[in-house]
Amino acid sequence: MADPLPDPRLTSLAHGGGCGCKLAPNVLADILSEMPLALGHADLLVDAGKSDDAAVYRVNKTTALVATTDFFTPIVDDPHTFGRIAATNALSDVFAMGAKPIFCLAIVGMPIGKIANETIRAILAGGRSVADAAGAPIAGGHSIDAAEPIYGLVALGIGHPDKLLLNSNAQAGDVLILGKPLGIGIYSAALKREILSPAEYEEMVASTTRLNTPGTELSGMEGVHAATDVTGFGLLGHASEMARGAGVNIIIEKAAVPVFEGARAHAEKGVKTGASGRNWESVSHMVSGALTDMEKDILCDPQTSGGLLVSCRPESAEVVLDVFARNGHTGAKIIGRVVSGAPEVKVE
Repeated sequence: MADPLPDPRLTSLAHGGGCGCKLAPNVLADILSEMPLALGHADLLVDAGKSDDAAVYRVNKTTALVATTDFFTPIVDDPHTFGRIAATNALSDVFAMGAKPIFCLAIVGMPIGKIANETIRAILAGGRSVADAAGAPIAGGHSIDAAEPIYGLVALGIGHPDKLLLNSNAQAGDVLILGKPLGIGIYSAALKREILSPAEYEEMVASTTRLNTPGTELSGMEGVHAATDVTGFGLLGHASEMARGAGVNIIIEKAAVPVFEGARAHAEKGVKTGASGRNWESVSHMVSGALTDMEKDILCDPQTSGGLLVSCRPESAEVVLDVFARNGHTGAKIIGRVVSGAPEVKVE
């Protein structure tokens, strides 16, 4: 009988982890600069040229298909937890559009011969548990032998064409609500250094496996105009996409932004991901305001399965916060506002 395979730390097999693996926004923009992204089809309501969270195709007057995909390398070492986080993150883009997930396809790349089949099965089982909980069963997928462990989903959802939460619909006079605290990238960097406490690890897992279900409920709600999810480009990166898409000025009140206390403490000691610096380089031309280096690291920290950023009328904010709370997002906070002006993010 062959000797059993070793059981290496999953994070040791990857050069990065979670949404910190994403290409920096400026690098991605350069790669795609000569590609025709807008297909010009009347029923393709949102394509890659919109910098929104998912593609949207109008099926008929009352139904639109929302399609997205997301996958990455391990952010944690436990395989079942890795699968859960990756699936939660992939489904987030459907919720960010205000749609209802209907089914998924799995994307699997595994270093066969380096990790055991039992480990791969645990990753897939973790993803399936989340997809089932979201009411979007995994109907199939595709797998390859890869140099690093990679897992994620193609997630499909449906919604009303006129009620989807496009990031381009933010309106001057709105307030901004963030659904989850920042700091997941910092926590992941601390985990790689083996300095993350058990309590901080549990906090990290609880946040990254909490589905952004408020998005579906907020779709079409009076006074709710736009949403996006804050993931690999950090808060400033995704707020900049909203500012560009809607043609508005976004103001972030840095003292109001929720941050995990443990992540803040690690940041004070210089713990950060390489992606935070790349994110800042990509977005700094759109950002004004006095920021310390640590504040830049936090506001550009890549969030894996991060929270929704919702733009709504001030009088609707209490109802929106109640929706977040009823869905388990008790850390949701008002963090800023939307005003008229050239697309820009101001940090006060």
